[in-house]
Amino acid sequence: MAVPSELVKRLRETTGAPMMECKKALEEANGDLDSAFTILRKRGQASAEKKAGRVAAEGLVGCYIHPGSRIGVIVEVNCETDFVARTDEFQQLAHDLAMQICATAPRFIRKEDVTADVLEREKAILREQAIDSGKPEKVAEAMVAGRLAKFFEESCLYEQHFIKDMAGTLTVRDLITSKIAKFGENIAVRRYSRFKVGEGISKSASESVSRDVGKP
Repeated sequence: MAVPSELVKRLRETTGAPMMECKKALEEANGDLDSAFTILRKRGQASAEKKAGRVAAEGLVGCYIHPGSRIGVIVEVNCETDFVARTDEFQQLAHDLAMQICATAPRFIRKEDVTADVLEREKAILREQAIDSGKPEKVAEAMVAGRLAKFFEESCLYEQHFIKDMAGTLTVRDLITSKIAKFGENIAVRRYSRFKVGEGISKSASESVSRDVGKP
């Protein structure tokens, strides 16, 4: 079927994939945007899996300071070449990821990064909640598995919904995967730091600092 150029443009704006790839996906999906998006995402995931083992030692440090200057984030995003790192699109990706971290305060980058003790503690809490609600043990275990997905979605950067996607269908993992497919390089978030004014300062420590101001 002949795919309208407007549809191709909309799919490209949503996924960031090359125009020809968007056109092919829409032709395969008979013009259905959602199906074409799924096709591109699967292709991107396959491409990302092939490149996952490749060394990504280049990249840049992105940053975001929230209006009011009370919360700020720096994040290291890696790619394979300095050429890609210098592109406006890669720099925008790093900025968007810093903004995501600022807004959602993830505790981990990926599901695989969740430590065993945190995971077991979360399972125990969810299991106790399910049993306290009167559910049989087998049903409770099934509920725990379902609720863990929500835990990962809230706590792990890659599993979170991308805040700039108004449709709510794009995860951060999907976003990064689409850039891997577009640039043809492995891309990964290596580390980040999130700063919030006053966070981690106890009241007694704060009072001590105030008392000591001006002393020789």
